[in-house]
Amino acid sequence: MKLKFLEMIVLMGVFLCLPVVSQGADVAKIGVVDFQLIIEKSISGKESKEKINTQGKQMEGDLKKKGAELEELKSRLEREALVMSAEQREEKEREFRIKVNDFKALQHKYEKDLQQIQKQVLNRIKKDVFAIVEDLGKQEGYLLIIEKVGVLYYPQALDLTDRVIQIYNEKYKKQDSK
Repeated sequence: MKLKFLEMIVLMGVFLCLPVVSQGADVAKIGVVDFQLIIEKSISGKESKEKINTQGKQMEGDLKKKGAELEELKSRLEREALVMSAEQREEKEREFRIKVNDFKALQHKYEKDLQQIQKQVLNRIKKDVFAIVEDLGKQEGYLLIIEKVGVLYYPQALDLTDRVIQIYNEKYKKQDSK
């Protein structure tokens, strides 16, 4: 009698566990992508960063040149101020202030232009990467693919960044060869 009772309990336990096991077998696939790493390692990201740096250096060189001209004008104004009439000195100082304001306006314009270029490049890369991630997610049955920003921990097996970079580089090479 005790044996039948024990068998019955074991059988009930097995039947109760079966639905849990079958539900556990359908594991949700989740992936993580590091967008910053994609920008740093992908061909498109490297070329874009180089383009931005080149333009930034060009703008910086232009500003240094204009800054040197302002310094020269200021030192000339200080040297000649003693031999000028008050009216001439005021006129030269006014011209200098105008040039300083023009310099500041140009500096501000360059900063905005550089930020705009960066924003355009990042948006283009994001658009491309998001399309790749969406395709990858659909093809391989991922339930969720999230960006690494804000994720404190995840197993390395969930990281899809290298695969996305590889796909992006292949896609970029094909676009570049056209």
